[in-house]
Amino acid sequence: MSIHPDHRHDADTTAADHPPAEPTGDDTLDLRVDDLVALLTAARPTTVPGTGPGTDPLTGTGPGSDPTTGSAPQPGPATGPSPSLSPSPSQSAGRDTDAAVEGRLDGDLLDSVASWAPAPTRFGSFRLVPVRPSRDLPLLTRWMNDPAVDAFWELAGPETVTADHVRAQLEGDGRSVPCLGVLDSTPMSYFEIYRADLDPVARAYPARPHDTGIHLLLGGTRDRGRGVGTALLRAVADLVLDHRPRCTRVVAEPDIRNTPSVSAFLSAGFRYAAEIDLPDKRAALMIRDRALRHVL
Repeated sequence: MSIHPDHRHDADTTAADHPPAEPTGDDTLDLRVDDLVALLTAARPTTVPGTGPGTDPLTGTGPGSDPTTGSAPQPGPATGPSPSLSPSPSQSAGRDTDAAVEGRLDGDLLDSVASWAPAPTRFGSFRLVPVRPSRDLPLLTRWMNDPAVDAFWELAGPETVTADHVRAQLEGDGRSVPCLGVLDSTPMSYFEIYRADLDPVARAYPARPHDTGIHLLLGGTRDRGRGVGTALLRAVADLVLDHRPRCTRVVAEPDIRNTPSVSAFLSAGFRYAAEIDLPDKRAALMIRDRALRHVL
């Protein structure tokens, strides 16, 4: 599965630079004073990610079970063993800069993604671990260079290509947080959790304050075609709604041509809201409503 907007995040672009689509009905972009204050106070100078790995308290008993649900195949690379989060000796320097990045994530505009608790799934315990370039770039670069992933993410190339994409988020104001998806103790997916109401995508639909978006790719063939993507999308949407009380909707915008991705969102409790035009694609606007959380 590769779910990603072909438009690019711009960490220096604000909602004011890109006004939302003309509101209709209850879907309005009504940013309150307290939201504006939160946005202005959360932004702060950041340090460029360095080379220190740090320690992530990842625990688990091994990979989850492999039941099959018959969902459509999902793209991703098929080579190599499951990677670990352990740093190599060459990554032992620069712990202070990695610590600075982690401290900045505590003040993101997404209610501190780094502190979100693990979520149970039928495939194992799942958690989001914010990306550390010094530790994670080789793994992410390998995933991005899979042709099936590149068809939607368009980030194939040397490690610097992926590094630039991740760094733009880590050096931003906290409106988008790149994360590894870790199932039990194995990193096996990549997520971007972002403020859709503060993203250029807000121009294409009637955004609401605190709308939160999801981008996802699965990193290995063993996790495709058996419902893993659907389970993770539901788990991450639940994490957003659990930890972001002001968020009433979780949104996504997979390419309309990516039928397996659209199907996975539908199976995860999202509804198909509309087709929207983004700079480089026509997308399916998928929405999971807090009010319908326990119905769909």
